[in-house]
Amino acid sequence: MGRYHGGMATDRDPVAPLARATVGPTPVLDRLGRRLHDLRISVTDRCNFRCTYCMPREIYGRDFAFLPRSEVLTFEEIERLARIFAAEGVEKLRVTGGEPLVRRNLPDLIAMLAALRRLDGGPLDLTLTTNGSALRQLAGPLRNAGLGRITVSLDSLDDATFRAMNGVDYPVARVLDGIAAASESGFGPLKINMVVRRAINETSILPMARWARREGHILRFIEYMDVGHSNGWRLDEVVPASEIVALIDAELGLESLAPNYPGEVADRWRYRDGDGEVGLIASVSQPFCSTCTRARLSAEGKLYTCLFALDGTDLRAPLRDGAPDVELAAAIRAIWRVRADRYSELRSEATTNRARIEMFAIGG
Repeated sequence: MGRYHGGMATDRDPVAPLARATVGPTPVLDRLGRRLHDLRISVTDRCNFRCTYCMPREIYGRDFAFLPRSEVLTFEEIERLARIFAAEGVEKLRVTGGEPLVRRNLPDLIAMLAALRRLDGGPLDLTLTTNGSALRQLAGPLRNAGLGRITVSLDSLDDATFRAMNGVDYPVARVLDGIAAASESGFGPLKINMVVRRAINETSILPMARWARREGHILRFIEYMDVGHSNGWRLDEVVPASEIVALIDAELGLESLAPNYPGEVADRWRYRDGDGEVGLIASVSQPFCSTCTRARLSAEGKLYTCLFALDGTDLRAPLRDGAPDVELAAAIRAIWRVRADRYSELRSEATTNRARIEMFAIGG
């Protein structure tokens, strides 16, 4: 097990940002031979939840200064950059936040991204990760706009536990209703992400597994990670993936599955009777940096090559200064070619104590 996308957070290598390069179908590889395949697009840094492992409310309170609208990429700017990434070999786009559904008129952006094509002319794999709070209203419009798949973050079915973890006393029933709305709109199977934190929600593992299996969803357990520098992460609060697998296997019976594609972050398991699937994202206990194919575009247009990065490279400035597509593509290729991130493989006390970009700024 273990193929997570983390990388070592290092100072950005000097790159001639708009150097000349030939743009073509040849896959761009980083220093470790990893291709550029996935792009996560954060459409906002804002969120209506204050989850304890991402945006703890004692830090991100009512007075916290989020990005002003003028600094956030417009839909047209996002579409243009996504189109350039697709021309460089990206085949999968994931829309994230913050909470992406708080971005006004989001289905309009989804329609723009759904019209893009891979190098071979096929459709991109267009997905979205959400906390589910606005799915009752938006699942249908998102489906009609061309969104392919949805992943919902849900850390417990127990209402008290869920309210405590989301930090805003939001009831789990409303998220479950949003999940139902997504299913009714034709999304399925849904993926459900559960961050597991010892002594907080580990007793929810089996109830979540039973529920997801019964409802036909794919449940993915995520080890509690040291993303950012504000969530008070401690190693002893991580529930290792092996422990989670053993717990579920003892009751329901699991067997390993092959990945769907190279670089898939979740180790896949199915129930032995063939009825359902779970995934394990084990960044801490079983790092998988060696197959990471993900780039991240923040809401203000910075390109990050790792979830655990110290800083990103500004693409908004050249974009707004009128740089042509060929120059923006050359910049992207130059940045990816010098990438050597493998934070999860090198995690230590020294690295975990360093300041890093917060997860809400670049998506999980």
